[in-house]
Amino acid sequence: MATWLGSGLLPKIPGTWGSLAALPFAAALAWLGGPWLLAVAAVLVFLVGIWASDVYARRHNLEDPGAVVVDEVAGQWLTLVPVALQLEYYLLAFVLFRVFDILKPWPVSWADRKLKGGFGIMVDDIFAAVYALAVLIAAVWVLESQIVS
Repeated sequence: MATWLGSGLLPKIPGTWGSLAALPFAAALAWLGGPWLLAVAAVLVFLVGIWASDVYARRHNLEDPGAVVVDEVAGQWLTLVPVALQLEYYLLAFVLFRVFDILKPWPVSWADRKLKGGFGIMVDDIFAAVYALAVLIAAVWVLESQIVS
């Protein structure tokens, strides 16, 4: 669970691999139950991820192991909620989430530095997702407005 089916164990950029691995699952959840199911799944993955990432980190004696990408899954899914049924926006949502997860503007950076354990591992990605979500909603609004005009 913590490495999201091993995607976090892939070489180099594990967070990007984890976010990428989250996309087909998000599309399947959205197809099965729409944005609400994806939102509920994101919350559940966040909650289970607190436990899973904490166990993995303690087992490997690391504070925030790169292989733990369940946090990226929860954040990526949260970012995708408003466009859950619009696959054409998945790439934009993916890129925005990765940008904010990598750049870590405040409070993402604060949470990344100050909050420890499974909760700390998970919550900074939720903060990054909120930034990505806000920009995504604005971008979709602008793009959709241009199409209608």
